[in-house]
Amino acid sequence: MVPVLTPGDPFPPTNTALQDPDGLLAIGGDLSPKTLIRAYRSGIFPWFTRNQPILWWSPNPRLILRPKNLKISGSLQKTLQKRMFEVTINQSFEEVIQNCGPKRRDDPNSWITEEMLLAYTRLFDLGIARSVETWLNGKLVGGLYGLSIGRVFFGESMFSFESDASKVALTTFVDTLIAENVEIIDCQVYSRHLESLGAETVSRDKFEALLSKLIQPSERIIARSPHIWDN
Repeated sequence: MVPVLTPGDPFPPTNTALQDPDGLLAIGGDLSPKTLIRAYRSGIFPWFTRNQPILWWSPNPRLILRPKNLKISGSLQKTLQKRMFEVTINQSFEEVIQNCGPKRRDDPNSWITEEMLLAYTRLFDLGIARSVETWLNGKLVGGLYGLSIGRVFFGESMFSFESDASKVALTTFVDTLIAENVEIIDCQVYSRHLESLGAETVSRDKFEALLSKLIQPSERIIARSPHIWDN
């Protein structure tokens, strides 16, 4: 049985997560900033669709990308050399997260629900959620978003309306993460596309050991808005 949480409940140990579906750990709870930060620090993330309760996941194995191991293909290198795109950070967070979901806002399969959008916008106000935008002729054509906690960037999703637009966002942002001494990008679950960029799978135990090393318990998070924790 998967535990059913009420708001504020602690998460169960991640080694109790189901094998099928891989990593399902708990149901319910809430998407408050405190809960989300506690979840990500423990290697847990929410993923659910409309008309579902909140579902919490801790898959095994985990896909990670070490920024210094990013692979840039020859074709992507040519795109970067053309300098046809402009890349910005944190300039259009809500538009990025909206574009990462299905185009139809009433799509029942969308995992970026209004509840999720509000929750991650609150994390953006805290300075934890970040977005990267790729622009072409002044139009947003690609990007990604995720969370920065300690020396880990938890990648959530990316989108692209032009060839290589999301890859350009990632490649450019990796330089920023390296400068910030970020050691891993959490890619959550395996995909051939991310593997082609240099991502690797690690066991859940190894992933959690990395989190313990790279996210210090004493780190404090200061909100941009003084009342963000009240919501």
